[in-house]
Amino acid sequence: MTASRTPTTAEELRGAGLRVTAARVALLEAVRDGDHLGAESIASEVRGRVGHISVQAVYEGLHALTAAGLIRRLDPPGSPALYEGRVGDNHHHLVCRSCGTVADVDCAVGHAPCLTASDDRGFAVDEAEVIYWGLCPACSTAPSS
Repeated sequence: MTASRTPTTAEELRGAGLRVTAARVALLEAVRDGDHLGAESIASEVRGRVGHISVQAVYEGLHALTAAGLIRRLDPPGSPALYEGRVGDNHHHLVCRSCGTVADVDCAVGHAPCLTASDDRGFAVDEAEVIYWGLCPACSTAPSS
């Protein structure tokens, strides 16, 4: 019996129908190694791996990776977009109103879409996106100024 091996980043890109480039490999790995990163942080990480890359190329790469389902884009209201490597499980997020920390949280209950709309208006709902807002442990115990 042979053990199954994890596909390489290049194999994942090819499997998603994307051309393999050093920048795309670095983008995907940076998002997966990070924790809910913004485009500027991702660009900085990618530059550390492959050298120069324009901000426009970073945004185009993030768009392609998101469209291919390899990464997920999170859009907290009032904040820049964040990207994460956890995909395919319809999890939700906790966001601190004070410091902006973002943490994953598993589905509220049951299976996807986790929540049932009070009126689906004929839509075939297959996903729910929930953002829980509050204060993280560090901010909730910090003395107020």
